[in-house]
Amino acid sequence: EMADNEIDYNIVFPDAGTSERHWKGTKEPVVILLGWAGCKDKHLSKYSAIYNEQGCVTIRYTAPMRTLFISESVGYKELSNTALKLLEILFDYEVENSPVFFHIFSNGGFMVYRYMVELLHTDKQFSSLCVVGAIVDSAPGSRDIRGALNALSANLGTHISIFLRYIILAVFAVSVFLLRVVLYPLTKYIHKNHYDAVEDEPPAWPHFFLYSKADQVVRYRDVELFVESLKRKDVPVDSFDFVSSSHVAHFRIFPEQYVSMCLKFLGACMKDLGETKVRKRHQIQEQ
Repeated sequence: EMADNEIDYNIVFPDAGTSERHWKGTKEPVVILLGWAGCKDKHLSKYSAIYNEQGCVTIRYTAPMRTLFISESVGYKELSNTALKLLEILFDYEVENSPVFFHIFSNGGFMVYRYMVELLHTDKQFSSLCVVGAIVDSAPGSRDIRGALNALSANLGTHISIFLRYIILAVFAVSVFLLRVVLYPLTKYIHKNHYDAVEDEPPAWPHFFLYSKADQVVRYRDVELFVESLKRKDVPVDSFDFVSSSHVAHFRIFPEQYVSMCLKFLGACMKDLGETKVRKRHQIQEQ
């Protein structure tokens, strides 16, 4: 059992031979995977295996349900502290000089990502970190009460009575409706939601959004509008609509296509990093 001030994460280092074979003398990427609400580590580990087999270091983390559904809904920024600890892990394991790559799932992962982006923008401690890109799976959704209720209902499990389930869902719906819809024009000055916060000040690294029109938790239009907004702000962005797969089920339904897309995007981000370094070296030599 971890102490209260610790976060429950997993880090995996590949064997040196695999890293060398894939990255040939350059530092292997550190992939930070941020799970969806209620995500079990055994599920997230299937995604991290994609990257471990490519010789990457992986860090897996899923925020607790109470933090995602209660703290964030009422504007208590508990996840900001979590984000800080996740970035400090890079220094703890001395991989802060490696390229960093994010793989984010649903609003649960995106809420954590939002605070990591803010720290990377503002905290001097992390100004040396080199983020090369981010894959966003089934996110972000914006102020969709129906989707949030679907997510909470799916995560309540079958062990609680129907009566208690309806009370929890009703209280959650009313509080979210008040804080996130009715009062949001006022509360956003105290606490923006994750969608607006990243859209207003997006990071400059490339993003790849994987989503589906069949998603019942995050509206596909929310994702498409977010992508369009990032494009207007000159963020390199790509997206792919799986059309028929449900929320965070794209890998399960289309495993080969999913893995191929993720690794192709990671490879492109690493190639861009290499070309940027070469350009900088030439600029220094010319001065």
